[in-house]
Amino acid sequence: MAYVVTENCIKCKYTDCVDVCPVDCFREGPNFLVIDPDECIDCTLCVAECPVEAIYAEDDVPDEQTHFIPLNAELAKKWRPIIEKKDALPDADDWASVKEKLDQLQR
Repeated sequence: MAYVVTENCIKCKYTDCVDVCPVDCFREGPNFLVIDPDECIDCTLCVAECPVEAIYAEDDVPDEQTHFIPLNAELAKKWRPIIEKKDALPDADDWASVKEKLDQLQR
């Protein structure tokens, strides 16, 4: 079972989670992060670090966000690894509480 980044990360892209990942399983897109399910070792360290609570164990992803499970796997194959913490997007705090923002995801 891998961990999954969900909708709350879109247009925020806080990278606190990247900093604690022991296996560098995060991948970076223009305005979203994903977890490579083939690399994730289920350590749970990233969950507590996410300031917008966007990361869930695959079995705990809310029903309305289960489409993020295959999306993480798909985008992890296309995006480059991110191994160091970076600044969040400039307007991340404005987007942190916005719901239903899948249409804002840049691939």
